Amino acid sequence: MEKHRYILSIDQGTSGTKVVIFDHKANQVVKSHEPLASSYKKGGWVEQDPQEIYNNVIAAVDNAVNAYRVQGLNIDNLTSCGISNQRETFLVWDKKGKPLYNAIVWQCKRSVEICNKLREEGKEPIIREKTGLIIDPYFSGTKLIWLIQNQPKVAKALEKGELYFGTIDTWLLFKLTNGEKYLTDYTNASRTLFFNINSLKWDQEILEEFDLQGLNLPEVKPSSYAYGESDFEGVFEKPFPITAMIGDSHAAAFGEQCFSPGTAKATLGTGCSVLMNIGDKPKKSVNGMVSTICWSTEDRIDFAAEGVIVTCGATIEWLKNNLGLINDDSETQKIAESIPDNNGVYFIPAFSGLGAPYWEMSRKASIEGMSFDCNKKHIVRAALESIPYRIKDVINAMEEDMDVQLEGLSINGGISQNTFVTQFLTDLLECPVSFLEVTDISALGAAYMAGLKTGVFKDIEHIKRLNNREEIKPSENRKLAYDGYQGWKNAINRK
Repeated sequence: MEKHRYILSIDQGTSGTKVVIFDHKANQVVKSHEPLASSYKKGGWVEQDPQEIYNNVIAAVDNAVNAYRVQGLNIDNLTSCGISNQRETFLVWDKKGKPLYNAIVWQCKRSVEICNKLREEGKEPIIREKTGLIIDPYFSGTKLIWLIQNQPKVAKALEKGELYFGTIDTWLLFKLTNGEKYLTDYTNASRTLFFNINSLKWDQEILEEFDLQGLNLPEVKPSSYAYGESDFEGVFEKPFPITAMIGDSHAAAFGEQCFSPGTAKATLGTGCSVLMNIGDKPKKSVNGMVSTICWSTEDRIDFAAEGVIVTCGATIEWLKNNLGLINDDSETQKIAESIPDNNGVYFIPAFSGLGAPYWEMSRKASIEGMSFDCNKKHIVRAALESIPYRIKDVINAMEEDMDVQLEGLSINGGISQNTFVTQFLTDLLECPVSFLEVTDISALGAAYMAGLKTGVFKDIEHIKRLNNREEIKPSENRKLAYDGYQGWKNAINRK
């Protein structure tokens, strides 16, 4: 008789923490969610409280494990834990483990001037060559430089060699193990501007360029790895193994089974990450893509091209919270479908600048093409259409960069439940678009990684046989999407 084994997966995101328990067939058994607040300040600053992040995770795990027990399931059959996390968000702490500042969230724009200065000094080519990234506030490194320049206690800790840097995965592991484990994985390391994706090591030349020689950095391991054990503040009676850590977009790529070159995924969340597997070597981009590590096990590292779209679902939240055009996100689909087209209206969602392939990070959001015969429906539809348009921008650049035709796009994230968006995207792209029945794809990817380490999943071929996928077919209105995209390109090129 087949033994039922379960994996606890933590997906620590920008707006909250999801904890999902999967069985050995990758079926979701339990799910809990704890919302997490961000502090939005003038100048595009975004922060989160480090202790609240940790408490948020503990509460979500506690709720999930309690629900697991209520179902009468044996706690001894819960094998291990995987963690996926909001990638570029980071924090710093001292040698006693005390945070020296709030966590600075990936959306934060405080280092725009530092980025401009570094580019003016001609440092971007070497950064691109070594890290695969561009100099931009999106990535952690320049915001750390800002902290050191503007927070004396951070600068003092660096001077004394007592400044510890970590992305959210590292912070959680450090806290969960009472400071015993100071580790990260290749995917999170590759998002910092400090990690050389060619040598797979922290780059000392870059650290010297940034005057960060005394910075303490975590040891880097594969995504699927024995990271340590924790009782999760008493949730478990005995230490529970943590066998995976991986950035959320990379976890989604693994969950979507992006296992071969040309396979790609788009996570439609607060922002959007389009990640395409490009094989076992990094490739350079000339079209605004970044090169990064896709995912890793102890015997394999796959690389990826990525297009970062800074604003995706956040646009819909803005329509609701700031303009009051809708009461609930789900209303947008019905509104968009109630009119035949966008009436020439285009929504440029540059609230935090434009990411790939434009990287115009000082650009502001705008609504183009409005006339007296436009109304709120056209604005809502234009906002939804901007999501497929931005994905199309990225995929076009990616295909040209990597000289490879996209084999298929897997979509996930909250906005992927909006059928107007997904159908419009399918009509716009000349490739299959599909989605899994499982909605929490980052959690699934982290669970796969954890399960590979503990033997719940034998290998990648085993994983390929799991989960059902539904394919979206093009509609008869493909020309509407195509013509709309031509108007989009005109609108976005107007400055």
